[in-house]
Amino acid sequence: MTHVHRKAIKHLRAADPALAAVIDRVGRFELVPRAEGTHFDHVVRSIVGQQLSGKAAQTIYQRVLDLKGGRPPTPADFLKIPVAKLRAAGLSGRKTEYIKELAQRTHEGSIAILEIHEMDDASVMETLVSVRGIGPWTAQMVLMFRLGRPDVFPELDLGVQKAIQKLRRMRKLPTPKQMTKIGELYAPYRTYAAWYLWRSLELPAE
Repeated sequence: MTHVHRKAIKHLRAADPALAAVIDRVGRFELVPRAEGTHFDHVVRSIVGQQLSGKAAQTIYQRVLDLKGGRPPTPADFLKIPVAKLRAAGLSGRKTEYIKELAQRTHEGSIAILEIHEMDDASVMETLVSVRGIGPWTAQMVLMFRLGRPDVFPELDLGVQKAIQKLRRMRKLPTPKQMTKIGELYAPYRTYAAWYLWRSLELPAE
């Protein structure tokens, strides 16, 4: 465990005793950012996976890779691939439009997607949500699972909301406003808290 991980977990334990109990049950923090490929590839994969199970998303993404012999298509490749081929791979009409637009803007340089690792969190969010089809949740997932940013709290994520409801013994799902306030407890290590909250949903009932 790295020094940052130790510091983060110490902070979360002190900030929220209920979460400390979850940390004890879950164990080691194991979020490893996805390093392979380009930022563009990762965002395409995120768009493909929206509102799909992990297995379905992986199947469709693999079919998209197969269009270029198993390698991720570049922005220029996506501009040349006919819409009908992307639809046949399993992409919806809407997702095809989103990916084509992302490819166009990346190719022409009107969006600095390949430089997002050099930006602060707010600038990454602003850059990504400027693309049609990328909302705050998808942008937060990129911050957490691609860039490894330590202080992201996806307050609109249903899994994190359910975990907070269970942790706090709330009768209803917390509102986004309540989620933001609870998230502030965990700053500057909100990504760690979110990861443990997701894992808490997999724990057997005590």
